[in-house]
Amino acid sequence: MTQRLIFLVTLFTSTLHVAHPVPASENGAGMFAGRNPWPEIRKERINTLLPRALEAAEVDAWVILCRENNNDPLADHVGCENAGAPAAYMFYRLSDEKGGSEFHSLVFSPSSEATALAELEIHDKVVSVPRGESALEYASEFIKKQDFRRIAVNFSPNNAQADGLSYTQRLALEDALGDKFARHLVSSEEMVYEWLAIKLPQEVDIMREAARLTAQWQIEAYKQIVPGKTTDADVARFLKAKMAVHGVTDAWAPDQNPNVNSGPDRGHSHATHKVIMPGDVIQTDFGIKVHGRWVSDIQRFAYVLKPGETEPPEDIQHYWESARAGGRAAFEAMKPGVRGIDVDAAQSVLMKQNGSEHVMWSTGHPVGYVAHDTGPNLGGSRGATVRPAAKKKLKAGMVFAFDGFHAWKRDDGTSKTISVEEMAVITENGAEYLIPPQQELILIPSE
Repeated sequence: MTQRLIFLVTLFTSTLHVAHPVPASENGAGMFAGRNPWPEIRKERINTLLPRALEAAEVDAWVILCRENNNDPLADHVGCENAGAPAAYMFYRLSDEKGGSEFHSLVFSPSSEATALAELEIHDKVVSVPRGESALEYASEFIKKQDFRRIAVNFSPNNAQADGLSYTQRLALEDALGDKFARHLVSSEEMVYEWLAIKLPQEVDIMREAARLTAQWQIEAYKQIVPGKTTDADVARFLKAKMAVHGVTDAWAPDQNPNVNSGPDRGHSHATHKVIMPGDVIQTDFGIKVHGRWVSDIQRFAYVLKPGETEPPEDIQHYWESARAGGRAAFEAMKPGVRGIDVDAAQSVLMKQNGSEHVMWSTGHPVGYVAHDTGPNLGGSRGATVRPAAKKKLKAGMVFAFDGFHAWKRDDGTSKTISVEEMAVITENGAEYLIPPQQELILIPSE
């Protein structure tokens, strides 16, 4: 048999429900080389998705307090990323004559920033607060006048993105509201969950292109490997160089992105100076951030052929096919209304049937503004405890990174896991891969 070297992922766009492709520019930067679309997307998210989130969480108003240097994690989602003095941003619903509700946004901004903020045209109204007066007091008086009953503020034990209100800010807000209205404060956790978990179609398109480049660069990195000489860290440096050339940044902690590992499992970790050798199974977990906003999270796997081999040995091939089947089972289970734990369970059944060792990690997680974003956790079926997010239901517009798993014991007693990771968006009818999934192990010649 002629020695083969597989560097291209087989595409099955008609059978694997792949979302429509996005063309890339010749320099590979694609849509990321142009103007940042975030300002327009942010405005649309506020005007279309936020009202639904308020209604779903059954809150009358959401108050987010912004400040300089130690701002709220969601500051740049509402337009207060440039706060130089305390400001109060309010989003609320008022009953209309037809028995429904109208959505409004109102900002009490220090006069030094009010003009520039109003020019962005993000909010319905910007009230300029004179120097020496308190934006918080203005907001509190407005809340009392409207007699809001459920007022969401950013404190949450479960979601760091909804936990931006500091202790001193909470005390100041309660003092300004008084005992009656302070009792109306509730966590914004559910509202933030409903808002952040859904991505607009144009956001999905951006992440699709980011995923395409992420996978493409991993394949290019594998082409550079010389067994017996190249180290995991060398592969990581190649990918870092790609990022620098194309002007993108890390999707998570820079020291752990990319995680290139040709040895036993290390979990989330940095690439080491281990030399890649024949017989190694190589994992590359890699993600990029584009426009300073949206991230990808893709894993591609390769096998280094031993001298005389033209294809993986039977056991490695079985591990690969088992992992691929597990990922496929999870993908098929991803539909609106399905809980995250049920997606995880769909894969767990196959893992057990195919003889996989226990895998501690969840099948998948939301991805978008951060690698582990707000939304349902695709996990819980194999663990002793179940996260509350694993009981949440999937909805159209959610984007996930998810793994196909198979773990085994190596000859030295350590564990190795294939966790080929793909990205998919939930649609009204099921799920669509953002890019074609990896169908075959990438094979690297021994010489």
